[in-house]
Amino acid sequence: MIDWQPFAPRFRYAFSIALTLGKPYWLKPTTMGATRAGVYAVEGEVEGPGIKGRVIPMSGGDWPLLRPDGVIDFDARYMLELDDGTIIYMQNRGYRWAYTEEVAERMARNEHAEPHEYYMRVSPKFDVPEGPHDWLARHVFVGVAEKIPGANRIHYFVVE
Repeated sequence: MIDWQPFAPRFRYAFSIALTLGKPYWLKPTTMGATRAGVYAVEGEVEGPGIKGRVIPMSGGDWPLLRPDGVIDFDARYMLELDDGTIIYMQNRGYRWAYTEEVAERMARNEHAEPHEYYMRVSPKFDVPEGPHDWLARHVFVGVAEKIPGANRIHYFVVE
């Protein structure tokens, strides 16, 4: 039997992003039978150990695909500006789905849902200039997201 334990990932908190979203624009249904949206990142803040800054307003957004099975497939891209002036491009891919139909309906109306009522996970990639923040482009991260009416708050953990 293989001893997998030495390979088990460990997670360390890296930072959080609080993101205010604009009005969604829906394309229903697409030729794939799903629903596509465009939602711009209006503003946001980034903060964690050794990292602080903002989401550059209107530098991008999310183009989620709502699948027929109720799963939202995220593809978000926007830019960050850290307090030291570093500009970073960030791409997030992930999924959100509710554990019950009642919660899915509340979330579709942009109403509050508790984090234990849905699954919302993302995995980011970064384009970063060489320097103090280039560690972002050398690690895998997992983000655990909170859906807040009109916003998202995502807590990122580096996989060690």
